[in-house]
Amino acid sequence: MAYEYPAYGQHRVANQLRQEGIMVSGSGVRSIWLRHDLESFKKRLIALETKVAQEGCVLTENQLQALEKAKASKEAHGEIETHHPGYLCAQDTYYVGHIKGIGKIYQQTFIDTYSRLAFAKVYTEKNSLIAADMLNDKELPFFDSEQVPLLRILTDQGTEYNGHKESHAYELYLNLEDIEHTKTKAYSPQTNGICERFHKTMKTECYDILFRRKIYTQLSEIQNDIEQWLEFYNRERAHSVNIVMGRHHGKHGMMQRGWLRKSNWRIYFAHRTRILLK
Repeated sequence: MAYEYPAYGQHRVANQLRQEGIMVSGSGVRSIWLRHDLESFKKRLIALETKVAQEGCVLTENQLQALEKAKASKEAHGEIETHHPGYLCAQDTYYVGHIKGIGKIYQQTFIDTYSRLAFAKVYTEKNSLIAADMLNDKELPFFDSEQVPLLRILTDQGTEYNGHKESHAYELYLNLEDIEHTKTKAYSPQTNGICERFHKTMKTECYDILFRRKIYTQLSEIQNDIEQWLEFYNRERAHSVNIVMGRHHGKHGMMQRGWLRKSNWRIYFAHRTRILLK
């Protein structure tokens, strides 16, 4: 019953069981749940997900509704569920500003939601070719070199990311690389928050300082300087997190990006492989 109706509370389950000829009180249901570590909705969902992953069973309508309810709740609170590097990455476009002699400057941002490893590249325009170029030039070579599969990318529904799969450059590129594309809902409070927070940090700690120190005449000069800042951001700067790492909350904790040294990526996946082969 906990698997079949994970969203039901103890009294509703008791009523359902009575209809099936099983007499048990709501407190009795809770006692059973406690013995099996199923007393909360969240724990019952985790147990259901584990069962589905292990047995490959087909979900009922009630089970699907419960999982969708949990997903919507996480999104409403700005949580991102992620399990390992490459599991879910976020990409977004950020308008940096206008510089005389260069013109409008747009930044393509890409963040691995598990490790918070960030990439950024500046352009003078934004379109689907630019969005695809960012992946082709920066992310895919890095993930391939680390033998880390890039499974899914989260974007908003901007025209640079969203279009006909048969003709849109970005959609075509993702399909070619077998990367799943997830989009935030239009007109929804839920946004690509991890990128938005990064953009605020980068404006304050990088761009505001760079543009006070130096007058830029070429886009490549800006790119060189933000690469230096990203090296610090990715390897030294501590940061707060609001993500669900596997089954563990990292909400508002502090994580040191020293974990991102390349050798640690390989150690992580070697460890995961040993577990799966046991």
